[in-house]
Amino acid sequence: MRPRNIAVLMGGISSEREVSLRSGNAVAKALKDAGNNVICIDVKDECIEDIDHREIDVAFIALHGYFGEDGGVQQLLEAKGIPYTGSGVDASRIAMDKLEAKKCFLDAGLRTPEYFPVKKTMKHGDIEQKIKEFGLPVVIKPTSGGSSIGVSIIKNDNNLQLQIEKALKCEDDMFVERYISGRELTVGILDNRALPIIEIIVSEAFFDYNAKYKSDKTRYFVIKKTFKDEINRRGSSRCEFGFLDAELYDKAQELAVEAHNAIGCRGFSRVDMLLDNKKDLYLLEINTIPGFTEKSLLPMAARAADISFTSLCEKIVDLALQNSFVSIDGSIKN
Repeated sequence: MRPRNIAVLMGGISSEREVSLRSGNAVAKALKDAGNNVICIDVKDECIEDIDHREIDVAFIALHGYFGEDGGVQQLLEAKGIPYTGSGVDASRIAMDKLEAKKCFLDAGLRTPEYFPVKKTMKHGDIEQKIKEFGLPVVIKPTSGGSSIGVSIIKNDNNLQLQIEKALKCEDDMFVERYISGRELTVGILDNRALPIIEIIVSEAFFDYNAKYKSDKTRYFVIKKTFKDEINRRGSSRCEFGFLDAELYDKAQELAVEAHNAIGCRGFSRVDMLLDNKKDLYLLEINTIPGFTEKSLLPMAARAADISFTSLCEKIVDLALQNSFVSIDGSIKN
């Protein structure tokens, strides 16, 4: 069998370009090491003419944010007749729009923090009043985008107007979400199965861009199941970093798969959630193209399941080729 021709799309035109380049280069190296013919394409516009007139078996999308995770590049690749990795157009669009994703979660009966939308046209005074009625603390998030860019936490009403103005400097519409204090967990999904759970411990206020990609103080724990007999032996039932009650562990994995399916994702994803002090799980968001950098969480979870980075990339390509099909007009659908 001849080596596969794989175009790795990286860079892009979103605020996450730097991260995407790192993801794409890591993926390209892994796929080359596995014996594939790899073409690295730095995406700088919404046409990607560099991919035209080439013999491409599949495109590995390592783009984050706008024209990466929002269905735009997926739609373009379908029109060009090129199979691609990850979720299709509709699932990508929904997952990228956090409000739409929340609605899907709620429609599926899945718990997510309470929220209300904020339009850029709203007066800051009206937003301030609505937040006071909603109750502090809250998180203000852009409806789209990733890497926690533009996210702000407001814990008290000191200089509330200034805090709102700072949060609304983002170009996108926003939404205000109930702040949930608890443990931050993330569950990778591969081929509709949950990978080992990762717990994130940050020194910053939350898992923001700096904590994700720059800080050397952010810690990650591959969660281990704690069973009742072990709890009795140790004489404690309290939550500890890196450990989770077995029943709750299974519930978190099941919730991640349900969220993945509620959005209509395919191939792989990463589901972020919070575990509060009452042991309730809250879905935050789903990432259809999570990072593939040295600090990225999906590869970390895969390693915990004895799946090497190269094997992970190869599996994602295999799933893309399995999921693609030719439509009546001759274009390829994922």
